[in-house]
Amino acid sequence: MTRRFLFVLGSSRSDGNTELLARRAAEQLPEDVEQQWIDLAAHPLPDFEDLRHDSDHVRPTRGNVALLLDATLAATDVVIVSPLYWYSVSAHVKRYLDYWSGWLRTPDVEFKATMAGRTLWGVTALAHEEQEVADPLVGTLSNSAAYMKMRFGGVLLGNGSKPGDVLGDAEALARAKTFFAQDAPLARFPYETD
Repeated sequence: MTRRFLFVLGSSRSDGNTELLARRAAEQLPEDVEQQWIDLAAHPLPDFEDLRHDSDHVRPTRGNVALLLDATLAATDVVIVSPLYWYSVSAHVKRYLDYWSGWLRTPDVEFKATMAGRTLWGVTALAHEEQEVADPLVGTLSNSAAYMKMRFGGVLLGNGSKPGDVLGDAEALARAKTFFAQDAPLARFPYETD
């Protein structure tokens, strides 16, 4: 299967530091790797309604939910591009991940089986020098990948608050050059041992 990257942009601001860092990393991908970029602010999802115990699930055929479902299923690699908002993913990204719960129960989608073995990545910019404050965001993505039996490539962290600040983070830009070239291991929950 040809690699196909889906970049899910979760910022409330276009061309923010997180997106700039993600684009720098994406520039390093080989030319034959397909890329799709979807901005969740431009393609908003309605609030997620958890109907798992009291409703029949139907595959969406149009609108932003269908767009994101189809793009997610087509991707070999899903990249969550979310600034660190209150120490975790943005509301846009959280809503997108909530939809995964519904897609798990959508007939004829086989969402979990389809996503198993594929790779989840993250890119974020934060305004702290101490990168440990991003641990909740990293945990959200890592645990989501573990639940889905996906690989987890980790999170590319950059520092920046004002627009364009991340372009001054030489360490983040250097990591961006090789971020997607690494071999992503199968994700595991923290309590799982060898």
